[in-house]
Amino acid sequence: MTEFVLVAGAWLGAWAWDEVAPELRAAGHGVHPVTLSGLADKRGVPAGQQTHVQDIVDEVERLDLRDVVLVGHSYSGIPVGQAAERIGDRLARVVFVDSNVPADGESFLSAWPTGRPVVEASIAENDGFWAPLTAADYGGQGLGDEEIARIVAGSTPHPGATLTEPAVLARPLGDLPATYIKCLLDGAEPGPDVAALLTDDRWRLVEMDTGHWPMFSQPHELARVLLDATGPVRSA
Repeated sequence: MTEFVLVAGAWLGAWAWDEVAPELRAAGHGVHPVTLSGLADKRGVPAGQQTHVQDIVDEVERLDLRDVVLVGHSYSGIPVGQAAERIGDRLARVVFVDSNVPADGESFLSAWPTGRPVVEASIAENDGFWAPLTAADYGGQGLGDEEIARIVAGSTPHPGATLTEPAVLARPLGDLPATYIKCLLDGAEPGPDVAALLTDDRWRLVEMDTGHWPMFSQPHELARVLLDATGPVRSA
């Protein structure tokens, strides 16, 4: 039995996986959606990036999970990638869902120079938090009005320190067994950092014909891709 630990991206909590988790459980696996500190039902808990890494490691160790597939969406690929190397032989695979990936000494914002000024301005204007997106920002991502309304209603401001603190990696990320899911409505190709990692035999690429939030736009298809990550991977 695989143990899936699911971590959604900025502004979101464990609730973002509500339509994905049942299908993984129905296939006989353990499923553990995680809310990171400072978000959703953990709003108000102080958090930096290493706090988020520890949130994930603590969940794995607290439940004594083995054969773990760590899943990180969007921003959460950064703490998930760090946590993956810290849980040692508990890890079966890490899955990055249209996500950022960590680089030692680099922050979320340092790896996103074009977006940095906008995010830093939002953090400065919102008491140290990155303000959630508005409904209009989700256009063109394969989401219906109902899905967009659900995301907007559930989103909470994202702790700014998690975006500015550097990642800490003890070894190259390419050493980890990994699957990268590229959501094609959010760009046809992975970024250059991911493309370089995909040259390693331990990494696999899966494409999904949807937008950046597949747990809302194509939850059943995403569940199937995650189940495939426990064995041979096919394109969705």
